[in-house]
Amino acid sequence: MGKPQKIVVVGAGPVGSLAALYAAQRGHDVEVYELRPDLRDPSTIPLNFTKSINLAISERGINAMRHAGQPGLLEHVMATTIPMRGRMIHGRRPNGALFEQSQDYDAKGRAIHAIDRAGLNKRVLDILDDMPNVKLFFNHKLTGADYRSCRAWFEVQDSHLDDNSRDKEIDIPFDLMIGADGAHSAVRYHLMKFTRMNYQQEYIDTLWCEFQLKPVPTKESADPLSKFKISPNHLHIWPGKDFMFIAIPSDDGSFTCTLFMPSKDFSDLESNPSNLPVFFDQHFPGVTSLIPAEELIQSFKSNPHLPLISLKCKPYHYGSSCVVVGDAAHAMVPFYGQGMNAGMEDVRILFSILDKHAQMDETNDPASDATTSTTPAFQRSLALAEYSAIRPADAHAINDLALQNYVEMRASVLSTRYRLRKFLEEFMSVQFPTLGWQTKYARVSFSNEGYLDVIRKSDAQGRTLVRSFFALVASPFAVTAAILGYKYRRSLGNVLHALRTVAEGHP
Repeated sequence: MGKPQKIVVVGAGPVGSLAALYAAQRGHDVEVYELRPDLRDPSTIPLNFTKSINLAISERGINAMRHAGQPGLLEHVMATTIPMRGRMIHGRRPNGALFEQSQDYDAKGRAIHAIDRAGLNKRVLDILDDMPNVKLFFNHKLTGADYRSCRAWFEVQDSHLDDNSRDKEIDIPFDLMIGADGAHSAVRYHLMKFTRMNYQQEYIDTLWCEFQLKPVPTKESADPLSKFKISPNHLHIWPGKDFMFIAIPSDDGSFTCTLFMPSKDFSDLESNPSNLPVFFDQHFPGVTSLIPAEELIQSFKSNPHLPLISLKCKPYHYGSSCVVVGDAAHAMVPFYGQGMNAGMEDVRILFSILDKHAQMDETNDPASDATTSTTPAFQRSLALAEYSAIRPADAHAINDLALQNYVEMRASVLSTRYRLRKFLEEFMSVQFPTLGWQTKYARVSFSNEGYLDVIRKSDAQGRTLVRSFFALVASPFAVTAAILGYKYRRSLGNVLHALRTVAEGHP
């Protein structure tokens, strides 16, 4: 971005902190303003009102940290993660026996990683704290912004003031404001006053509540894996068709568990929480042997029941002075594990575009007359316009994929059609790697391809599967299809129906 500028980042979560780090590495004067107290303080409650949220980090987030200019960051963060190589599906057979069914995410053995949000956040904030060109301000609420004059107003929330005293308001100038302040972004709210923003939000009819699966007490000399009650290398799912229960591992041996369920079912249980263990035994078999009934009831009663929002908007910027990233630009439901990853990817892509336009500025002849076309602000305005032109399509695509993946996780993981397509695509990716076949999940989680391109390639693969199948049936070697079909214990007609469904884009 050429000459040092004053960059104000609103929001000190993982995405905002990473944006501040990218800006600081480029020599800019960076100020970070956060509504909450210092996020490194264990007593600080996250914006979702829960204490312990584990996230999944995959290639896009890893790649963003890789390009942050801090070689030790990625190594430090990944040291405490737990690789999850696939889903572990839990259920009950018709004879009443419990079962676990592992479904690897990737035929090549790649894994996503369970990561502690607070640990990641703390590491990046610690790095920022040590940088001389960065200042961190907590308990600061954005109350106003003028993106034409490049000024913002923050209310300093002082806990030492009595109830009758007003918080102090400060006036801050800036060259660029980056809004990373979440789904209910104040930066985006003020941005809407300066640009014709298309905005759409949707609350799905699902609430969520958090539970804890505690570790097994062990001695220090014991096998580290012995502290986990269930496999630590899987994301565990109890699918219930209309709802589901999941568990994500933590490095202390515990699992952060989440119940996702329609609001009506929540209301029914809220009226009589004592029915919760029976409900779990009916729909999530085996959970009550892992989490005692009284703990389930206590967590259900004490932890909030929170909504899920999907949010899209465009454009993401105004002039040269403001841009939104992460949930402030495209909040999504959590079912693809891409919220933080997509936000971190926003940062990497945004700064790669800013860098490109800054280099254009630097290549101008310094002996030529200075014009507005060579100022940092003008070059930055071109960069932000380019970012707003290319990023929303991918952001909207992953929002849609996340909504679709909820259906897959709670129901389709048990369907023959889903497993058939997964088997065929993984077979092609392993046996014929030069053809470039991959599952949609692998493209999303283990590559940096644009999300929209992922959808297009996946749809094309579905159509190719059907054409190939019909060609095979019409050939003298049709018997080959019957031999391969024995794995699924289905007639040729059912396989054909499954492939048609695949081609139409259904799970």
